[in-house]
Amino acid sequence: MSVKPEPVSALFAGPFALATVSAPEGPAFPALVTPDGRALDLRSALGEERLTALGVLERWEGLLPRLHALAADTGLARTPLADLRVHAPVEPRQVFQSGANYRQHVIDLHVAHRAPGDDRPEDERRAEAAEIMDRRAERDQPYVFLGLPSAVTGPYDDVVLPEWAEQPDWELELAAVIGRPAHRVSVEDAPRYIAGYTVANDLTDRATVFRRDMPQIGTDWLRSKNAPGFTPLGPWIVPAASIADPGDLRITLRLNGETMQDESTKDMIFSVARMVAHASQTARLLPGDLVLTGSPAGNGLHWGRLLRDGDVMEGSVTGLGVQRTRCVAERTS
Repeated sequence: MSVKPEPVSALFAGPFALATVSAPEGPAFPALVTPDGRALDLRSALGEERLTALGVLERWEGLLPRLHALAADTGLARTPLADLRVHAPVEPRQVFQSGANYRQHVIDLHVAHRAPGDDRPEDERRAEAAEIMDRRAERDQPYVFLGLPSAVTGPYDDVVLPEWAEQPDWELELAAVIGRPAHRVSVEDAPRYIAGYTVANDLTDRATVFRRDMPQIGTDWLRSKNAPGFTPLGPWIVPAASIADPGDLRITLRLNGETMQDESTKDMIFSVARMVAHASQTARLLPGDLVLTGSPAGNGLHWGRLLRDGDVMEGSVTGLGVQRTRCVAERTS
């Protein structure tokens, strides 16, 4: 099951985006989506019956001129998006996730977790936290860990809340999509390896972030973040050239129509380029891989309101469109 996609008026910036769609009961295929809300089958347009979105991204630089030409050709047969199912825009081979990358969010957490005996006024502790964040941005490295591709689901698909998840929470994020192999690239060169951007909701079960049986080993991201469907992705990939500044986008998440997260990517401690460069110092990033860049303040733990059966999340990032997913409790009987 899925909820209905956004109206055409809220699609994306630029002349086209890359999506993965399917007709009713048909196979999924890569599509070039235009701002009029119509999709062009890239299999037929490029003469490759077995083409996938990952295949497009593997040849991204070489195909870009052709994609621009196809977007401008108004004589080609296109299908209204309303007649298609929109899937996650790509099936990544690797998912790089990030934590503690929004300055205000981390400052709020620092202030909220007052050390025993610390009776200083809040403004003093907040100023201290701000200084720590500034030093971190200057001297430290991003916090990056791995997610599972099997957690990725479509932008309008239902999200199943596992029976064991006691505190399921939302974390809307800007995601960079890699367009060419990247290994040990510099911060200055990192943008050249980004094909485009998309929207990701990095769901987390807060109750299982830390192992209760072995607290000394730290975080358990496998358990807390990687249930099937815990990473709604899309609705599409907007080419990097269509986004003037990924460091100046608005991230907004609404829960049942109420705004919970609303922050600019200006608040990121580490830029998208620094995230990509940092991940590449260890791993070899591949076309189609995702680099999630962290989530701003306003998650459910902050509001004291976690996800439950029937909730509808609507997440948007400036210029990238809107995803809308319904939460459904797992049925075990």
